Amino acid sequence: MRVMAQIAMVMNLDKCIGCHTCSVTCKQTWTNRSGMEYAWFNNVETRPGQGYPRRYEDQERWKGGWTLTRRGKLKLKQGSRAWKLASLFANPVLPTIRDYYEPWTYDYRNLTDAPLGDDYPVAPPRSLVTGKPMSVQWSANWDDNLGGAAEYGQDDPNVVRMREEVGERIRFTFEESFMFYLPRICEHCLNPSCVAACPSGAIYKRAEDGIVLVDQDQCRGWRQCVTGCPYKKIYFNHKTGKAEKCTFCYPRVEVGLPTVCSETCVGRLRYLGVMLYDADQVTAAAATADEKQLYHAQLACFLDPEDPEVRRAAARDGISREWLEAARRSPVYALISEYRVALPLHPEYRTMPMVWYIPPLSPVVDAVADSGFDGEDAGNLFGAIDALRIPIQYLAELFTAGDIAPVRLSLDRLAAMRSHMADLNLGRTVTEDKAAAVGMTAAAIERMFHLLAVAKYEDRYVIPTAAMSEAHQLEEAAVGSGCSLETEGGPGMSEDGSFGTGSGRKSLPLVTIESFHAMRKQQTADTPEEPRP
Repeated sequence: MRVMAQIAMVMNLDKCIGCHTCSVTCKQTWTNRSGMEYAWFNNVETRPGQGYPRRYEDQERWKGGWTLTRRGKLKLKQGSRAWKLASLFANPVLPTIRDYYEPWTYDYRNLTDAPLGDDYPVAPPRSLVTGKPMSVQWSANWDDNLGGAAEYGQDDPNVVRMREEVGERIRFTFEESFMFYLPRICEHCLNPSCVAACPSGAIYKRAEDGIVLVDQDQCRGWRQCVTGCPYKKIYFNHKTGKAEKCTFCYPRVEVGLPTVCSETCVGRLRYLGVMLYDADQVTAAAATADEKQLYHAQLACFLDPEDPEVRRAAARDGISREWLEAARRSPVYALISEYRVALPLHPEYRTMPMVWYIPPLSPVVDAVADSGFDGEDAGNLFGAIDALRIPIQYLAELFTAGDIAPVRLSLDRLAAMRSHMADLNLGRTVTEDKAAAVGMTAAAIERMFHLLAVAKYEDRYVIPTAAMSEAHQLEEAAVGSGCSLETEGGPGMSEDGSFGTGSGRKSLPLVTIESFHAMRKQQTADTPEEPRP
């Protein structure tokens, strides 16, 4: 057993209202620069739909993730080393700007500068790529609220697979429509195919917290990582010639703060916490032959932080006390391993993703209530789950490689929780029957309800701050050893650095900027600011 720790995320899709606040704040923080206009580290998709980039889940076309050889060994789906070498300078398997979308702005000057006439002036769209007038034909969420379902819904790769496997057809007529929102970021996988695909070794997975990053100095712009990532969450900056991706807001995480998308989420649907896992089991789990068993194989890699043997092994492997304590209180571990209501996104890609999802249940409750029955009654809910307008098979194609059982268990437990809490709040007789029917206890259901419904900030985001204490220790060690850089006028000791006021100030404490408007010029500038005289 080799214990490692990772910061992971769970999103409760029951709470997502599709407001895109997470996307906008992430955009303003990380990709509000030239060359990244089309890139969204965080985006919210309407399901059913084609996603962003278009049909990114069709790995027969995009060749992302891993596959198994005849001997049961993992290999990149994009091809052998010889194939990658042959396509190094002209990779043929890349999404085009049309698969993403051509970013645009509006010519608002036309509203004020247009000459007098009989027609009302408009603000025509102009391409942010060419600067020329354009016709808007696609965007990062063209399927928003099923807006494009009638025309494009049948092209959803999950719909196609479900149709091929079970012979069912999702109907996209208005009266039979059903939808939910799916926020997506980089999965920061345990077995990332983007890392293996990078010829220059620029992409790496941090050992201390599992965050996958791109070394901008090492990146050579081969774009093999874009092909290798099955979630298409690596973007090529056409201005800098470098690959960029979601950083899991590591500067915030390192000081115990949640990611920007989590901090600003209106629905409070995101949870952050530590997962302990056995690194020695990752490769074998990812190589599980049956795709429908990949979810269970990844679950088996996760370790119980309450297990004394695990805690001893973690201490032996360098996991600090702060991280062990955070793992014990982790809401992510509770939702994934204890309550088993969170599921991974497309485990069949064999990357072992670490951003998991709780499938939506609210439409089921609303449908039962609209039919005149008690929407919180367990019997009604359990029956209604089998009659979803979009079959459970669709959710299974998204989260469990087509295996219905884990999805059904998750939805049953969510339904039992609603029914149990309705009985409790309305003064009805509360028994263990409903909890026992889904393999839980009444106390466990109430703890799960607290976490999913009324959890406070510190319960949803349990992030260890060991990075801060380690940083301060390093600072003290440097001062005590008489580091040559700690001299007046030495490098970095000026009051003003190359990126503006305060960037080179001495003894600057480890802090984060909470306001997105503060120091905006420094954050969004493409070139360093000249030091003041």
